[in-house]
Amino acid sequence: MTIIELMKNYGTNELCLELLEEILYKDGIYCPYCNSNKISSKSEKGRTNRHQCQSCQKSFSVTVGTIFHKARKLPQWFMILGLMLNAKKSKSSCEISRDLGMRQASVWEIQNKIRVAMNTKESSLLQGIIEMDETYIGGKPRGNVGKNKRGRGTNKTAVVGLQERGGEVRVEVVDREKDSMNFKTLKRIFDNNVDKIKSVLVTDEYLGYAPMASNGVSHFVINHSEKFVAGDIHTNSIEGF
Repeated sequence: MTIIELMKNYGTNELCLELLEEILYKDGIYCPYCNSNKISSKSEKGRTNRHQCQSCQKSFSVTVGTIFHKARKLPQWFMILGLMLNAKKSKSSCEISRDLGMRQASVWEIQNKIRVAMNTKESSLLQGIIEMDETYIGGKPRGNVGKNKRGRGTNKTAVVGLQERGGEVRVEVVDREKDSMNFKTLKRIFDNNVDKIKSVLVTDEYLGYAPMASNGVSHFVINHSEKFVAGDIHTNSIEGF
């Protein structure tokens, strides 16, 4: 994605918040403090996309609990993240500061927080019950209403999420110019993040996950068309990532 496209899609705080809500609230808004789903909109002067929990009475935005919490200029974060993901080689804070007209120290601080969040060292592989799912993000379709594909098969950006049941969530953006959304890509992401010897994988019925079992992964499949949930075998956690 070019700088011009980044500016067009994520050039305001409102657009950035809409994208985060599309990812994190795709199954409904919930309170990050008490997990209640009894939520209403809240109007606060100078603040947008605020929500009010009717259970604990706390107000919040989608950034609570993320690296974007308390960031005043979300477009800068999204631009830096986009430039980092698009770079064939690592892009220095000096280069990005020149590209965006920002202080080098500010860029370095944001880059460092992003790298820490994306860190997937082998010493900290996820284990236990692992839920895995994908979502597809991007600007809202313009023109040709009704002709744009949704979900798998779309031209939108794919984001794969993994969650250790009751614990850490990790996400990875799939570069469609380098990788297809298929078993090879999903297996690479799984192997880079999960200790398969100590884990059980739970996914939906997407065929891209089908070969997991024959590749040494303990794999359970949820049939969403039947709304199947049996004890610990579900993907309810990651579907709200």
